Amino acid sequence: MNKTSKIYVAGHRGMVGSAIVRRLQADKFNNIVVRTHAELDLTNQQAVNHFFEKECPDQVYLAAAKVGGIHANDTYPAEFIYENLMIEANIIHAAWKNSVKKLLFLGSSCIYPKFAEQPMRECALLCGYLESTNEPYAIAKIAGIKLCESYNRQYGVDYRSVMPTNLYGPGDNYHPENSHVIPALIRRFHEAKVSTKSEVVIWGTGQPKREFLYVDDMAAASIHIMNLDKEIYGSHTYPMQSHINVGYGDDITIRDLAETIAVTVGYEGSIVFDTTKPDGTLRKLMDSNRLNMLGWKPLIDLETGLKNAYKDFIRHGNTLRME
Repeated sequence: MNKTSKIYVAGHRGMVGSAIVRRLQADKFNNIVVRTHAELDLTNQQAVNHFFEKECPDQVYLAAAKVGGIHANDTYPAEFIYENLMIEANIIHAAWKNSVKKLLFLGSSCIYPKFAEQPMRECALLCGYLESTNEPYAIAKIAGIKLCESYNRQYGVDYRSVMPTNLYGPGDNYHPENSHVIPALIRRFHEAKVSTKSEVVIWGTGQPKREFLYVDDMAAASIHIMNLDKEIYGSHTYPMQSHINVGYGDDITIRDLAETIAVTVGYEGSIVFDTTKPDGTLRKLMDSNRLNMLGWKPLIDLETGLKNAYKDFIRHGNTLRME
């Protein structure tokens, strides 16, 4: 793609979408199209069709989604499956109708079975039961993969899917109930520091392990994958082969993560693990060997990423990301 190609980034205000926009701008792409939710409701098929007919983008990054942590997924399952299905179906179909040849759909590691062999390879998709708390969201993301596969097979387009591990960084959501683990812990340790609380209680034993990828690394991976030649990328038109994992390549226990965030924030009190509370899945690590072999590896280590994330929280998260 040349630097003047028109690129539509759906979800540009979200953490991943905003990172993709930043990276595209840094790479001197100067024809980026975005719309806020107020300007374009992506669950409205007619509105989405009209937008594509008018703008006719050359590429699409589909980063728009309804997202949230365990509490949000468990509380609003109907909203999570409906809104995500509508968004991806409307955009992918409108892209095809308006001759968009290249599209990148962003999924989630929750597409893989709850007890998938670790690290999780792309071929683990649909080989077991999903985690029940976010099953509706996962089903919607699996449908997005299958939409890309199906349009590739029937219409000869080039629609690819990326499955990121747990992401964090600038633009994250720090809501006390609806956020993911890193932003939630950043907020809790910061508030504990400010209020001089003597201890912070964390659910579980602290032994489960999780993998985390800095969001700007995810943006770089997305653009790298989008721009790979079709012959290099592989046989993405066939079932089980249109998606590719994007991970950091290593994981960390929740205990070690909490201790690292406490140091980053400057909290000096005690960290207490409530072992009467559930741990959840013991390990979730992505196998990113396929992507590594295609020439991409992450650049931002966890300690550096957490420092950047905390700076972002101080600048914006404490007041602007509570919606």
